[in-house]
Amino acid sequence: MGRAARETRLLKTAKRPVPGSPDKIRGEPTINTVVPINPSGLVELIVISVKQKAARCRLRGSTPTLTLRAGRLWDVVPGEIAVVRPRKQWRYAGNPYLSGEIESTRLDVQALGLTPLKLEERGVWDPAEHYWGEESEPIEEWAKPIIAWGPRPEFEMEQVLPGADTEDLFSDPIIQSNDRKDCGDIGGASKILMDLCQADLRCLDAHAHLGNIAFDHWPKVAIRHYELGFRIGELSFGESFDGLLPWGWIDNRPFLRCMNGFGLCLWRLSRFEEAERIFERMLWLNPADNQGARFLIDDVRAGVAWQSGSTEKTIAHAGEPF
Repeated sequence: MGRAARETRLLKTAKRPVPGSPDKIRGEPTINTVVPINPSGLVELIVISVKQKAARCRLRGSTPTLTLRAGRLWDVVPGEIAVVRPRKQWRYAGNPYLSGEIESTRLDVQALGLTPLKLEERGVWDPAEHYWGEESEPIEEWAKPIIAWGPRPEFEMEQVLPGADTEDLFSDPIIQSNDRKDCGDIGGASKILMDLCQADLRCLDAHAHLGNIAFDHWPKVAIRHYELGFRIGELSFGESFDGLLPWGWIDNRPFLRCMNGFGLCLWRLSRFEEAERIFERMLWLNPADNQGARFLIDDVRAGVAWQSGSTEKTIAHAGEPF
């Protein structure tokens, strides 16, 4: 994260909840009895965090949590539904545990039972007042339909960030995670982000930065993190949303980061039509295009394969951190 983005984030910390540092987050209450699960059938669990040897989960439609011990946990993402064939149940220190085999996972945000993030109206955006470049320069093709649509309302999306302390501007857990990642402590960085997911799956920045950690080497894992954050944010829109989520309203940035990462992974995996739709939607949500989607969309439309360095080139053009 660049210094300007870091300083801006710190200025906004006072708006956020105060539950303490992410290392102290304990998440949701646990059940004091063994979970009533039929060992002869399959059970669907909502994964809320993943550690090396266990995953924290809850049954669909319930709040209390249990600890799942199973293989393939490296291939499980917080926010997904895991279909598990139970093998054994037990209690330890009053907390329920379950072991078994993970048969499959899927993304189903409607099944998570989450309250959509709030959208606060921030005025009206008028394309006639927007800077589209020098007067001598032609309007780019991507911008023409956006201008023709006319004025639209701007919104700022609620940001959930458990563990931020309003009395300590340096307590931001996302910055703490990034600092650990930059120092090579990937495990420590991931733990902070997983703790945030366990506290509240609506922490979109946790999904975005988990995607960032996986992006370079495991794009098929990264895309699942990004898409989960994107789909959770989408719950706020409804079917007729036509407003803007400008990058300038800083609480929109976690959602836009998830969206950008999702689009880049779609492109990287040669899912060109889907990537084009995501980048085009980004331009409609944020015509200022601080993330540089306008520099990518022509290549995506032409079916040009993603290459290492494409993201860095886009950052240089856009002048904003990925």
